[in-house]
Parts: sequence; C-alpha cells; structure tokens
Amino acid sequence: MKQRPLWAYSGCELSAAYASGSATATDAFESVAEQIDRLNPALNAFATLDYAGAARSAADSTLRWKDGCALGRLDGVPVSVKDNLYVRGLRATWGSALYEHFVPEVDDLPVSRLRAAGAVILGKTNVPEFTVHGYTDNLLFGRTVNPWDVALTPGGSSGGAVAAVAAGMGPIALATDGGGSIRRPASHTGLIGLKPSRDEVACGAGFPDILSGLMVTGPIARSVEDVVAVMQVIGRPQGVFSEHDDGPERFDGNGRRILLVIEPDAHPVDPEIREQVRHAARTFRELGFAIEDGQLPIDLDEVADLFSTISRSHLKALLDGFPGGSERIGPANKALVDSAEVGGPSLAAALARRDAIAGSVTRLLGEYDFVMTPSAAAMPWEAGTVYPATIDGRNVGPRGHAIFTGFVNMTGCPAVNLPARASRSGMPIGFQLIGPMGSDAVLCRLGQAYLERGGLSWSWPKRVATP
Repeated sequence: MKQRPLWAYSGCELSAAYASGSATATDAFESVAEQIDRLNPALNAFATLDYAGAARSAADSTLRWKDGCALGRLDGVPVSVKDNLYVRGLRATWGSALYEHFVPEVDDLPVSRLRAAGAVILGKTNVPEFTVHGYTDNLLFGRTVNPWDVALTPGGSSGGAVAAVAAGMGPIALATDGGGSIRRPASHTGLIGLKPSRDEVACGAGFPDILSGLMVTGPIARSVEDVVAVMQVIGRPQGVFSEHDDGPERFDGNGRRILLVIEPDAHPVDPEIREQVRHAARTFRELGFAIEDGQLPIDLDEVADLFSTISRSHLKALLDGFPGGSERIGPANKALVDSAEVGGPSLAAALARRDAIAGSVTRLLGEYDFVMTPSAAAMPWEAGTVYPATIDGRNVGPRGHAIFTGFVNMTGCPAVNLPARASRSGMPIGFQLIGPMGSDAVLCRLGQAYLERGGLSWSWPKRVATP
C-alpha cells in the first residue's frame, strides 16, 4: 500500500510516528512546507509564513523525541495561527493596512501555550479586515478561496485557517470565533471546529476587543482527536478537558434530548443543507438520543442586528484612534462605520438585549441536553462576494447565511461543527451541536461517537492530491 505523505497525517498521527521513530518533526515540517509551496499560491490561505522559525522548532522537537523527553502530543506538530492573534516576532495585521507593519513582541496566551507544548508555528492565516465578515478578502493580502472549489469562498473570518487545514497545509489551525467564525468556515470545508465555552481559553495580549467579549479562541482540525489535544494545551488548567487525557470516549445518548432547529421561522435555509442535517440527526437517534424538531426562543433577526450594532460601534471607536483611518480601510468596513454610532445608548441597549438572549438560551439548555442546527444557512458562494444575496430563492441580508451561529456567542456556550454528508456536487455541509456552559469535552466525545456511528471520515478535496 502506498505510504501517505506526512502532510496528510493528523496531528496525533504525527506524534505517534515521532514516538515510533518512523518519522521526525523535521520530516513533517518539510512535507507540510512542500504542500504549502504547491497549493498556497492558488488558495492564498497564509498571509505570513515563518519557515525559518518553524524549521528551528521542528529540529528542537526532533531532538526531544530522540532523547525521550517530548513535551506531549503536540510536540513537533505543525500549527497555523489566525492573523488576528499575536505571534511574537511575526507580523500581525488583522487583515488591515492600519496594522500592515505591526510586529508584536509577545505571544497571545494560547499561542504561548502551544509553543510551550512544542508545536511548530508555521505562520499566520488570512482573514477579512478586522474579522467581522463571513468571507475572507482584504486589501493587504487579497482573497482566500475554498480548496473544494476555488471559485467559492471558504467563509470567514477563519477562511485562511480552514483552507490551510483542508488542503494539508498543516493539520491544525488556531482560530477565533466571535459570531461563527470557526464553525461556519469549518462547515464549508468539511472540518471539525470548536467554539469553546466563554473563559475556557484565556487570552492575553492582543488586538482591541470590538465584539464586547463575544470572541473566543479555539481549534480547527480534520479530527476530533486533534481538537481535544489542542484544548488540553490551551484550555484552563484543571478545565473541562483536563480529565480526558486519553481523548474522546464513546458516547451513549441514553434518551437524552436534542432540540433540532433546521427550518427557523421566516429564515431560508439551503434545501441540501436541510436534507443532510436531518440525515445527520438520524445518526444521533441511532445513538440513543431523543430528537425533537422545534424553534429557538429568540428572534434571530434581532441577534443579527445586535451583532451589527456591537461591531459597528466598536469599529468606529477603533478607527477614531487612527487619523484618517476610515480612508485606509476596505469598502465593506467603510460602509459599516459610515453608518455607525459610537457607544452610548445604542451599544448599552444592545448589550442588555444580548444578556436577555443569553438567558433565554440558557433556559432552553436546561430543558434540552443539546441543540442541533446547521452551521450555515447557505452553501459556499462566489469567492469575490461578501455574502450570498439569496438563499433557496429568497433575498437575504448580510447575515442571512450566518443566522445560526451568532446567538451562541451571546450565550457563551460551547458549540462544535461536525460534517454531514456532502452535497450532490460534492461540497461539504456541516452542522453544529450546542451544549450548556462547560460541556466542551462532552460535545467532542459526542462528535466522535457520531462520526464513528455514521461511518464518516475525512476525505480530501479533488484539487488536493489524494494521498
């Protein structure tokens, strides 16, 4: 049987190879670097690469494994970092010309923890400017496209992160999710993406918070095992993953209840997404869960409006600190800030409503064990377009494709994107499972049980050479 190239290994498969002596961290880095050189010019997943630093880290890891003193499962595993997170010594632009030459002197805390665990930092992945959009394009680095179809977007704001992982340009990406920015892009590329519980992953130095605490940092990978391995490193000491050192366990539903929200009131959803998410729900029924169709106890249009109000207000305040800043940003964000009101009653009212929404969803998760929805209401759309103007033949606004994700950030609850069956054209489709605060590890175990029961495993995009 043909030997798979190392770029096709998961992170945990790489560490097993290092432990057995069949490969080294330097071998893995060189394989991934060759894949980046081959595919990144077409996909534009990376904004900044650090081959020199990564080669040094890989060499150090190779010696640790040889000497029997590896730092853990991520020692020597290549990881990319989203360009709104600080990596010391590497340019951090947030996708904006305002930060074109900014180089932080410190790591963001999750990056520091990955580095301390021996991870090999490859570089920074591309984002939309200020990470407030659901596609990935900016004036500095240009457009990122979807490895499954380069005419389409991978989504955003973690578009570069998912494009890298889906194309074999590193098995793991560190990303952020402020309104679905991990889960929706993961759904558009067939990946596993976890939005952790609020405060599960502490952050340190970083860009200004323009989402009033909605954003969290989390992993994207091709396997649940890799997601768990990352969370064991970047999560709180003695946090929800600390007791799961052996990775995901099998999960029995035992009659627990899942609320399935697949056709929200007055909001269109692509028919193929509805079909495949409903099919995925049948797998959970086979696992012993009681699946109940229903609706969310919140107004999803209001959630979209609140997200817009919060981000516009903070973005306008940020730009006021840069003389002429509003003239140096992209057209999508210029349109946002030109109509924004800074702080005051508008923002205060939005934050109060955010808390009310959080209370409603928290009560819902007291009635049901989990909530299941599509991660995105639309399939990936044209890469040069900010958002799809229609879904299922109906006109939608800028967040019509994103209706299912933003409310989860407002609650602080965890949610994980998992792959459903692909569309008839072969494009990935995903769904999210939402659990109560602190159920992050349970969601991962449940996700692994779903994948095993459904016989679902990672498959490579056609444009990526099949190993």
